[in-house]
Amino acid sequence: MGKLFGTNGVRGVFSEDFTLEFVHDLVLSISTYFKEGTILVGYDGRNSSKVISKIVCSTLNSAGINSDLAGLVPTPCLEFATKKLGYNGGIMITASHNPPEYNGIKPVASDGVEISREDENMIEEIFFQKNWNQNISEFGSTKNDDRSIQTYLDGIKSQVDVSKIKSKNLKVALDLGNGAQTITAIKLCEQLGCETIAINQEIDGTFSGRGPEPTPYNLEELSSAVVNNNADLGVAFDGDGDRSIFCDNTGKLLSGDKSALLLSNYLLKKNPNSKVVTCINSGNTIDETVRHTDSTVIRTKVGSVEVSRKMLIEDALIGFEENGGFMFGKHNHVRDGGMTLALFLELLASSNKSISEELETLPPSFTTKDKISCKKEDVDRIISELSEEFPNADTTDGIKIVFDKKNWIMIRPSGTEPIIRIYAESDSEKNLEALMKEYTQKIKSFLDR
Repeated sequence: MGKLFGTNGVRGVFSEDFTLEFVHDLVLSISTYFKEGTILVGYDGRNSSKVISKIVCSTLNSAGINSDLAGLVPTPCLEFATKKLGYNGGIMITASHNPPEYNGIKPVASDGVEISREDENMIEEIFFQKNWNQNISEFGSTKNDDRSIQTYLDGIKSQVDVSKIKSKNLKVALDLGNGAQTITAIKLCEQLGCETIAINQEIDGTFSGRGPEPTPYNLEELSSAVVNNNADLGVAFDGDGDRSIFCDNTGKLLSGDKSALLLSNYLLKKNPNSKVVTCINSGNTIDETVRHTDSTVIRTKVGSVEVSRKMLIEDALIGFEENGGFMFGKHNHVRDGGMTLALFLELLASSNKSISEELETLPPSFTTKDKISCKKEDVDRIISELSEEFPNADTTDGIKIVFDKKNWIMIRPSGTEPIIRIYAESDSEKNLEALMKEYTQKIKSFLDR
């Protein structure tokens, strides 16, 4: 049987492998999986998203299922509203951080979390066998539902001390990346009494400002906005608004691991004896952080689905990925850039230190990542050759070569793009740079053969 779902939903290049006919058949399969009820549909700001939403809703209706259209919203907004407003499920139309020519579909369960890997397999089986529900007694209908955005914002505000945040009159620089958080992040900051400096705030399906994926190489404008406006904090979102990359008051960018350490340290002091779920490609410093609060770390394969579903099973307080995806279990067990921003603002409001001073209290942590264009068959060959060289390496997800507690390298194929990803952690910046250089060159030499 073929494979549709990658690390995060089903994605492809619109009009090439992600055609309207493909979307129709995929949504018929999702409809057969959902069986009944009303499904909440939302989409990001990509040029193809609105057209795809019409196919999604009409296909649901043809399968006898009602759909409510939330419109253009961030992914975590659609997910939270699905749970809070009592929908049978949700469908988010997005390709997240992928280049503009891509689009995708992410099914959401009634609990507001991405469906499990087992449920993905069920949908794939229905799709490839064309085993769609044919016994339709009555078509469904579509109507608009404009409650999602304020429902989402109210949900976030219920989890933080709003009056304390308001009392601090914080100033925040927002790099909205021409993406979906434009719809909610500015409103959230206003409702929390913050002054905002917004860049790349026009919804633009080509992501002309800096692209849909926030990286250390394209956030110079955010850093400058923080410094030039004397802001307390800077944040950049990805295309669909579920991930967030922060910078401190000096304009220094934080890795996803670093911001997760800062928030975990803050939240675990308030909630000791908790559980934290993260992927095997996240840094090891979190293990040291949780010990101080008698909390525990649970590791999963890479992917927000893996982390989210494990959080639900374990009733975990925190989940995170190294890519800036942070999850707060008391709100929803999904990556949520808006919720993460609100938690950072509460941290600032509760402290007499700046973010840069807060960072100095953390144990040292040196992590990085890179990517190389690569066909899947070449990735498999590279991992196979490295497995022969390092027979004791962890091959749970790609290959992770551990040299000691603070030094490791991990290589795995992307589940959403034709690239190979390289992750590393070391005990110093110098050693980290040397480790990455060695293995990047090694991978390129494999590809040149």
